[in-house]
Amino acid sequence: MGELHDLTALEQARAVRRGEVSPRELVSHYLTRVDDVGAFVTTTPELALARAEELWPVPDHAGPLYGVPTGIKDLNLTAGVRTTFGSAAYADHVPDISDGVTLSVEAAGMVSLGKTNTPEFGSPCYTEPDVAPPAVTPWDRTRMAGGSSGGAAAAVAAGLVAVAPGSDGGGSIRIPASCCGLVGLKPTRGRVSGWPMYGEVTGLATAGSIARTVRDAAALLDVLAGRRPGDPAWAPPPEATFLAACERDPGRLRVARFVEPVIADATVDPECVRAWDDASALLVSLGHQVEDIAVPMPRAAVATFETCWAVLTALSAAPPGRETSLRPLTRWLSEQGRAVSGPEFALALGAMRRLAADCLTLLAPYDVVLTPTLAVPPLPVGALRDDDDPAADFAAQKAFTPWTSAWNVTGMPAVSLPLHWTADGLPVGVMLAARPAEEELLLALIAQVEVAAPWSARRPGGW
Repeated sequence: MGELHDLTALEQARAVRRGEVSPRELVSHYLTRVDDVGAFVTTTPELALARAEELWPVPDHAGPLYGVPTGIKDLNLTAGVRTTFGSAAYADHVPDISDGVTLSVEAAGMVSLGKTNTPEFGSPCYTEPDVAPPAVTPWDRTRMAGGSSGGAAAAVAAGLVAVAPGSDGGGSIRIPASCCGLVGLKPTRGRVSGWPMYGEVTGLATAGSIARTVRDAAALLDVLAGRRPGDPAWAPPPEATFLAACERDPGRLRVARFVEPVIADATVDPECVRAWDDASALLVSLGHQVEDIAVPMPRAAVATFETCWAVLTALSAAPPGRETSLRPLTRWLSEQGRAVSGPEFALALGAMRRLAADCLTLLAPYDVVLTPTLAVPPLPVGALRDDDDPAADFAAQKAFTPWTSAWNVTGMPAVSLPLHWTADGLPVGVMLAARPAEEELLLALIAQVEVAAPWSARRPGGW
């Protein structure tokens, strides 16, 4: 069987169901692994071992990921476990309740090893919080893992867990997936419940999957997906399971593609263009029709998104007396958000929904749309962060990721796939998005792509 961490999440769960390995053995194995990539903010070895004991023997109803170790992003509430939201202002915060993502992971029989690293309130697209070391890509430990789910991606890419949930409000699953050579799947709006906080009023953010393989990502989406009583809106349920969708023939699809940034002043690295071009050729070789289109979202969308993003940041307030613990970027964005009046915010929400509707209408004739994930390969740690000039920090982030937030605005499911590596071994993702609620079609396609151009056998140094 080889090393346990060589197995995919689905293979680990099958080994558990066959009695070849126990959940405790899996947890114990992962607890011996060294985290030199800034994956975890808080580890919970005693809780993990106790939880693993409760899962043995395996019940008849055990699901596809039963017994598999994972980590919970430090933005997700975990009862009795320190949850910092990536902020020094919450360095000693311990919630009384768990949120829907945490409860779904537990209900599936998975075991959390701790809280995965995230930047302050999940806002930046790099993971360099003041409560933990930076999250780095194991392909080059001087370079960023991306953000905001950087800790989750670093953990999966370094073999510290096989699969992990993340969250994505502007690319925060897909960005670290690209930096770390992984599959990063952001589902459609309303697919995963925001219980119990329901604080994301813009509809931009959702939880999703980070994995080494398409099927692992699909299996975790099956764990996370589903409505809860009280959800304000929800996506229609799939015909079967998302994992089953990976076995379907996607048929001949019509693929739209564009490479021009939605943000005007971003420069696209030739490696990212090459990855996009190669992915286009691969799709054609698989029988799909690929067509060039104009950017389907106007530049006005950027300012509208920024208004909503600033207001969301302002809602993530520090506890009284700890405001000075917040990072300069958070304080700057919060100031921008507090300057927006109630009517201005309502107008921005309305404008964003109209922009989304126009974009979805333009893309309606196409089954999927292809772009690069990022404008450049993973950058050195600190390359984007600028505490002396938060405005420059924010501008650099936009130039780094000029496509991902478009699909948060539209609510479309989108995935970054690790289809390219640079000559010096850095991963470069490409992004595919599908119509709202069409994750099954998207999964059928990317499972086909994975068979044609497999990547999971690649291993970073130190694996």
